[in-house]
Amino acid sequence: MKKNIMFIVPIFILLISCDNGTAQAESKSNNLSDKRGPQSKVKKDSKSNSKNAILAPDFTLADLKGEKVSLSDLKGKVVLLNFWGTWCGPCKREIPDFVSLSKKHKKNGLEIIGVTLSSGPPKKIQDFSEKWNINYTLLTDINGNETQSVTARYGQATSQPITGIPTTFIIDRDGYIRQRYVGPRSEEVFYKDLEPYL
Repeated sequence: MKKNIMFIVPIFILLISCDNGTAQAESKSNNLSDKRGPQSKVKKDSKSNSKNAILAPDFTLADLKGEKVSLSDLKGKVVLLNFWGTWCGPCKREIPDFVSLSKKHKKNGLEIIGVTLSSGPPKKIQDFSEKWNINYTLLTDINGNETQSVTARYGQATSQPITGIPTTFIIDRDGYIRQRYVGPRSEEVFYKDLEPYL
């Protein structure tokens, strides 16, 4: 019972805060140089001597075919990790920009991963994906609550709980978080921050 309550509360918070995506988008994206969780490994940023980066927590989730995908499988790629839901209006606004980024930059090593929160069974998410022409990887639960666990770990690692979606991270080729965004952003904003790592 206690375990179920732990997962219901974050879902409730995300449901309430999704509609604040527009207001949150007005705040600037967060540079993670001074924000680290208690267990985070920090690496000196080779792109800038004044910044540090946080090691992105590894995880394993299922793609829409039921195949297991781990973040560690993507080492050597630049990952745009997006926490989102099919029911979230601000999340939907980002999808065309992610589709465009994937088309233009996948060949340069960009991988866009959508961690799908509280959106129902894989078939429902697959139907949504086809309707929106999503050309990047969508991940969901394996047994029931893994996406909530991943969400909590990313909040803990960055010392900033994920309380609203979309929340997106840039993870460099070595697996370090370089940027965090709360609320929707445009293709131009994402590309400007991704470009140094591609």
